[in-house]
Amino acid sequence: MILLSPLGAVGRSVLGLLGAIGRVALFSGQAVGHIFRPPFYFKEFLQAVLYIGYFSLPVVGLTAFFTGGALALQIYAGGARFNAESVVPLIVAIGMVRELGPVLGGLMVAGRVAASIAAEVGTMKVTEQLDALVTLSTHPMKYLTVPRVVAATLTMPILVAIGDVIGVMGGFTVGVTRLDFNAATYLNNTIDFLESWDVVSGLLKAAVFGFIVAMMGCYHGMNSARGAQGVGRATTNAVVSASVLILASNYILTELFFAA
Repeated sequence: MILLSPLGAVGRSVLGLLGAIGRVALFSGQAVGHIFRPPFYFKEFLQAVLYIGYFSLPVVGLTAFFTGGALALQIYAGGARFNAESVVPLIVAIGMVRELGPVLGGLMVAGRVAASIAAEVGTMKVTEQLDALVTLSTHPMKYLTVPRVVAATLTMPILVAIGDVIGVMGGFTVGVTRLDFNAATYLNNTIDFLESWDVVSGLLKAAVFGFIVAMMGCYHGMNSARGAQGVGRATTNAVVSASVLILASNYILTELFFAA
C-alpha cells in the first residue's frame, strides 16, 4: 500500500491534466464554432482591438527594442571569438522575426491581456452578469469570447510586425553606435539575407499566440470560482497557461516550418 500511494498521486495528476486539456479543447472548439454563426458584436470587437492591439504597443515595442540591442551585443561578443562579427545583422534579424519577436511579444501580451480578460470575465461571473446575459438571450461566449479571440488573433501579427521592425532597429542602433558598424552596410546585410518566409513564419506564430492568449483569458474567467480569491486564481492560471502554451506551440510550429 505504501508503494501504491505515490503511483496513485501520479495517476491522479495525469488524469487531472488530461481532463483540463479536454475541457480547454471543448471550450476552444465551441468558441471557434460561434465565430462563424451570427450575430457578431462588432462594437465589442473594436474595443478589444483597441485594448489588445493599440494599448499593448508600448510594452511590445520597448521589449523588442532592448531585446534587439542586447542580442546584437551578445552575438558580437560570441562572433568575435571566431572573427565572425559580420554575422551580427543577419542573426539579429532572423532571431527577431523568427523567434524572439513572436515569443516575447506573445508573452508580454499574455501577461497584460490574458490576466485582464480573466479578471473581467471572472468578475462578471461572480457578480452574476453572465447569468444576466443569458436572460437577455445573449450567449456569453458570443458576446465575450468571440470578439476577444478574433481581435487578438488579428492584431497580434500586426503587433509583432511592428515589434520586429523596432527590434531590428534596436540591434541597428547598438551596432552603429557601440560596435562601430557602418550604417549602410548593416542595413544592406539585414535586407539581403532576410527571406520573406522568415517574416511570414513569425507572423503566423503571432496569430496562433494571439488566439491562445485570448482563449486562455476567457476560459479561466468563465470557469473561475466564486469570490475574490477565485477571480485571483483564475487570473494567475490564465497567464501561466497562456505562457506555457505559447512556448510549447512555438516549438511545434518551429518544427513544422523549419524542420529539415
